[in-house]
Amino acid sequence: MRIRALALRIIRQFWKDKRTLALMLVAPLLVLTLVKLVLDVDDIAPRIGVAGAPTAMAETLAETGAEVTVYDDVAAAMRDLEDLELDAVVALENGRPRVTLEGSSPTRNAAVMRTLQQAMRTLVPGGRTVEPVIAYLHGSENRDLFDFYGSMLVGFFSFFFVFIVAGVSFLRERTSGTLQRLLATPLRRWEVVAGYLLGFGLFTAIQATIVVWFATRVLGIALEGSFGLVLLANLFIVLSALTLGTLMSAFANNEFQVFQFIPLVVVPQVFFCGLIDLETMPEWLQTVGHALPLYYGAKAMQAIMLRGAGWGDIAADVAVLVGFSLAFALLNVLALRKHRAI
Repeated sequence: MRIRALALRIIRQFWKDKRTLALMLVAPLLVLTLVKLVLDVDDIAPRIGVAGAPTAMAETLAETGAEVTVYDDVAAAMRDLEDLELDAVVALENGRPRVTLEGSSPTRNAAVMRTLQQAMRTLVPGGRTVEPVIAYLHGSENRDLFDFYGSMLVGFFSFFFVFIVAGVSFLRERTSGTLQRLLATPLRRWEVVAGYLLGFGLFTAIQATIVVWFATRVLGIALEGSFGLVLLANLFIVLSALTLGTLMSAFANNEFQVFQFIPLVVVPQVFFCGLIDLETMPEWLQTVGHALPLYYGAKAMQAIMLRGAGWGDIAADVAVLVGFSLAFALLNVLALRKHRAI
């Protein structure tokens, strides 16, 4: 009887906690569906520019599945390669194919090389082999997968842990009564939010600095651009995580409920931060990625670390991150109304 009574109490408790019940039953289905949509994509079709090469080469590359663009001169093709419109440029150099890879994505590099090898087998019959000259616009053949994924994981892990710490810390301020006492003073809601963000922001900035330093100096992740610019981009990433974490904590009654937001708020961003090529996804799914802050943060980090981008190249992404942070902070101010109107 005592066991039965205890079991019934747990059942009633779960039944009353609709959020936990939904997390257990619905969240796994949503995440699995998202994984299926993200991974169930077509193979990458490499975008190859052909300049100063026979028409037969362009036609053969197209037949092997590449998206081929023919250029009159190599300079025009190289400009598009720098603008990420192409994955590689193929030209003839002393009778041999010269392949210039964009270089920042190992998966796209591999797709280009597979396509080129298939085309060469068709163009050069009789078992003869012609070794192309390989060059890289960014990086080199020694760049590994960790360099590629690490540039995005730095931002993701910074975002993930700041989101958790910010959400739990702000929740504790509320459950301990500190926030209510502050709201009883002449302080306005926006001043309370700004004060908390500045206070928490100091420690998140320290965390962001340590993560970037450790990743580049200790782990040796590739860094083509400025260390300071990487740090700045990561600071804006953690700022968006800080404001989002404090916002989500306003809808939680305990620490466990803060963690319940992870499958719904954080996990989807893993798939859209560049770990999986967004261009292989359906257009509507790409639109979902564009609505998430980590997409822009990871894009900026990748541009700096893998391609040596400058401020002008990432300014638009940083502006979007700032916009997300301001929106989350404003929503946090509005969410404080339910605790006490000022």
